[in-house]
Amino acid sequence: MTTVPDEATDATFFTLDAVTADLMKVEALTQACLNWDYGKRDSRVWSLYEKNKASQWNAATDIDWDHDVRFGSELTEENGARLAGFVVGEGSPVPRELLTRFRWEYQAWMCSQFLHGEQGALVTTARLVETVPDMDAKTYAASQVADEARHVEAFARYMDEKLGTVYPVNPGLGTLLRDVLSESRWDIVYLGMQVVMEGLAITGLRLASSGFGDPLIRQITKMVASDEARHIAFGVTSLTGMYADATTAELREREDFLLESIRLMSRRFMLREVWERMDLDVAKGLRFARTNPMMATYRQLLFQQVIHVLRQLGLLSERVRELLLAENLVRPETMATR
Repeated sequence: MTTVPDEATDATFFTLDAVTADLMKVEALTQACLNWDYGKRDSRVWSLYEKNKASQWNAATDIDWDHDVRFGSELTEENGARLAGFVVGEGSPVPRELLTRFRWEYQAWMCSQFLHGEQGALVTTARLVETVPDMDAKTYAASQVADEARHVEAFARYMDEKLGTVYPVNPGLGTLLRDVLSESRWDIVYLGMQVVMEGLAITGLRLASSGFGDPLIRQITKMVASDEARHIAFGVTSLTGMYADATTAELREREDFLLESIRLMSRRFMLREVWERMDLDVAKGLRFARTNPMMATYRQLLFQQVIHVLRQLGLLSERVRELLLAENLVRPETMATR
């Protein structure tokens, strides 16, 4: 019989059952590429790689983890009472006596989705290291993998040590991650992660860095956003000009993928999980999230970066424009400008 040392009896040990209980497994058929041409190291992607090396930060030492964050405590103007101002208004499903709890739950929900999205970026960018054909892109993608691991570390520690709660991955985000990870064409992996998910993330992080209450999460989101800007530039640089000579069928496949991605991400911001956890009227909450002007503006802000990149890549097709307008993810006058 194996004995466990007394000092280790309270430790949490790795067990296969514990890990597999929370796994999302995705079957994928991919083609690994090795390139014996190591390039001249003077491309724009290589410049981004050099910037990435110089901009590394340590989640354990460069973040001030001493800040006292107490989930559920009363909020002041200085530490988050203005967070989620959209919920204070006509038609809100949140009664005034639950405003503080809602703001904490909303922050926990957002940070949870940041965390899950960062793990998705970690895995999909690792896929790019394997599947992209050119060495500069492989090298940059490898450096981004390190970025994403650091982001996961920072958000996971914040959720565990400071908030003490976590929301499951949003169904829309989970479905998109599954779609991207099951995809064999590396450019569609770029579109799903570097364009759609990273494009939404950078705006969400920037809004969070100024809107969240405690200084710790503001610091985390600001530092992560600085990395995401380079990740988006990597995707844009890698895909620029790629679709100029694409066939009608190839463009249609990319368009279909983008349409589904936009639908999934639009539904993501209805806050269903928050309404459910707080035992509020879910139907009223979903209706409020869909129609509240402040929430509509928030979603439009989130999609600005995605729209900008799609326009750069020549993928802002008529069908994509129609969907963005139908989902109220863009103002009509924005679509009129080219």
